[in-house]
Amino acid sequence: MERDIKALVKQLTIEEKVGLCGGEDWWRLRAVERLGVPSVMVSDGPHGLRKQNDKADHLGVNDSIKAVCFPSACATASSFDEELLYKLGEALGEECQAENVSVILGPAINIKRSPLCGRNFEYMSEDPFLAGKSAAAFIKGVQSKNVGTSLKHFAVNNQEFFRTTVDSVVDERTLREIYLAAFEIAVKEAQPWTVMCSYNKLNGIHASEHQWLLTKVLRDEWGFKGYVVSDWFAVSDRPAALNAGLDLEMPYSGGHNDEALLEAVKDGRVSEAALDAAVERILTKVFEYADNRIKAEFNLDAHHAIAAEIEKESAVLLKNEGSPDNGLLPLKKDQKIVFIGAYAAKPRFQGGGSSHINAYKVTSALEAVKARGVDVAYVEGFPADKDVDDPSALKAAVEAAKQADVAVVFAGLPDAFESEGYDRDHMRLPDCQNTVIAAVAEAQPNVVVVLHNGSPVEAPWIGGVKSVLELYLGGQAVGEAAVALLFGEANPSGKLAETFPLRLEDNPSYENFPGDGKTAQYREGVFVGYRYYDYRKMDALFPFGHGLSYTSFKYGNLKVEKSAVDFITGGETLKVTVDITNTGKVAGKETVQLYVEDKTGAAIRPIRELKGFDKVSLAPSETKQAVFTLDKRSFSWYNVELGDWYCETGDYKIVIGASSRDLRLSATVKVTSHVNPPFHVDWNTTIDALLKDPRTRGLTLELSDKRFGNGPAPEGIASKWAERGYLEATMRNLYMVMGVPYEEVEKIIEAFNKLL
Repeated sequence: MERDIKALVKQLTIEEKVGLCGGEDWWRLRAVERLGVPSVMVSDGPHGLRKQNDKADHLGVNDSIKAVCFPSACATASSFDEELLYKLGEALGEECQAENVSVILGPAINIKRSPLCGRNFEYMSEDPFLAGKSAAAFIKGVQSKNVGTSLKHFAVNNQEFFRTTVDSVVDERTLREIYLAAFEIAVKEAQPWTVMCSYNKLNGIHASEHQWLLTKVLRDEWGFKGYVVSDWFAVSDRPAALNAGLDLEMPYSGGHNDEALLEAVKDGRVSEAALDAAVERILTKVFEYADNRIKAEFNLDAHHAIAAEIEKESAVLLKNEGSPDNGLLPLKKDQKIVFIGAYAAKPRFQGGGSSHINAYKVTSALEAVKARGVDVAYVEGFPADKDVDDPSALKAAVEAAKQADVAVVFAGLPDAFESEGYDRDHMRLPDCQNTVIAAVAEAQPNVVVVLHNGSPVEAPWIGGVKSVLELYLGGQAVGEAAVALLFGEANPSGKLAETFPLRLEDNPSYENFPGDGKTAQYREGVFVGYRYYDYRKMDALFPFGHGLSYTSFKYGNLKVEKSAVDFITGGETLKVTVDITNTGKVAGKETVQLYVEDKTGAAIRPIRELKGFDKVSLAPSETKQAVFTLDKRSFSWYNVELGDWYCETGDYKIVIGASSRDLRLSATVKVTSHVNPPFHVDWNTTIDALLKDPRTRGLTLELSDKRFGNGPAPEGIASKWAERGYLEATMRNLYMVMGVPYEEVEKIIEAFNKLL
């Protein structure tokens, strides 16, 4: 059904237009019955449908409808599987259609700057490329069902501490390369129906009033077509927010902001044209949903099965001593096994806050293992919800471990340790859990630790256990997935979407997180996550991209389409392929990762950055090709002076690896760029800068011969001094040191600038 939204907007009164730019209540947009504009509902997500029927509260205090809780983003991003994220999106889209929800509020893709952020379980990665690609796949899946998504939280919302008022202070290069890049990928590739602005300020301006962010970058540069919605109660100044590009305020403000906006339109502070544009964007998506409503149903049990499959693909095998086909895992059903820890009976499977799902059922590992007819002993060892030492429980756990062939400890973070609304104080598991794990490991040589957590934890017991399986917050079917993975019914294939540091103090944001409550200084710049650890050659507990399997993989036959790529138009691409062979005895999947290293020295950059990944499924002895396509952006960094992405002409290394530290193959490619950053020569321009720019290098060498001469080269310290003195010499030195007349230096500067 073709609708003329512009004509519809012209029929609205100013009061109706203002009303459409605000919520009807907590979850519904307003209707205009006389013109057939329906009221539609939005609902929290993004790993399940949190539709509230009666009293609304946003943070989940009041129950929502029974729904399926899928694995959280901390888990699904570790799948490195865009098809899987699309499938998750499809399932959620079906549920939204069935429950008459027009937009699900997610995905959330703020960068994991610190492991302490209380909402990291809901975010995807420390890497913007992985987060952006994963989000785009999820968005496409949801929106394939004619249901919208709300990409959040835009932007630089990386902590919960004073999140509604804190000012995130970030330089533009860091913004573009780290904190905006994931949003850019998702917007350009998937066009979410809405983007949700964050609470915080960005460089002194509330995100809800940030015209540069919401209009210049999001709409003008990236081509976003949907509407911008506020996070709940994120609007400070309603007229300023609309002028900046924020279309819809949620929830209902009680009428105060409606009055403020109406008055601003009437007195000219907000143009009616700007109001019309906002209403048009909102109504376009309202009718895109309303005109494509279908009578949908979904089967809770079928979606529970999908949740289990997603978790099997997302869980990460962090450690498994021995060879891939002869480690402690997978377990054998005839072994004498004891499950220890309350999470075996009552798993922690989701985070707290606005994403909390009222799961219609939860499968524990104990239930799942009993359903398979496997006789497993169980002792609680420690509680699921608090950090309390219990000597009798500890003793029982140790005694049970001694009697078993294998002890499996189900550990993790209690709900109180991480949630929306506050940040973690430390990176430790509860002390009672660390005590039990250490004691069990001392009593039993064969120990498996199964983790239920939304973000990295320290592991002081890591040397004493043989295997570690990271489940993250794996959704309501986490127990079923855990048992399938532990007993080899499924082969782990997840890879870490974030680095596990050895200790909190190693994190690059440690000195500046979370700030003083007024400002959060992002002084680590682009060195976030593995970019920092790899640059510093710092040991990590587990590196970014790490994940083991019950089989082994051989990498070979790396082929780069051409040894040199000339970016004349900027649209050229470079194809890279590598053969992957399953050299083990069981089927498995390997995520092949492509990193790019800039060898030009043109800017201070991370050692390597992820620019491609391909998850390959292989039967034993089977070989397949992983395929990557690189473009100019793959080699580029954000040049603030140029105001654009820039790659220097020179050599770049393409590295293929199983993680950011497990690097297998590499090749060097020569890149030629035909874009030059702005350069203006003045009295303070150095010889070094003139030599580095190909446009001025020739004249610089000619000038050097004439003005500095070619006398005998000094040695030792004098040589270094002379070299640095030469490179750091400026045009001013010609006049002040070499005695060149002032007018002649002016002419030399003019000659250089004519070349630029």
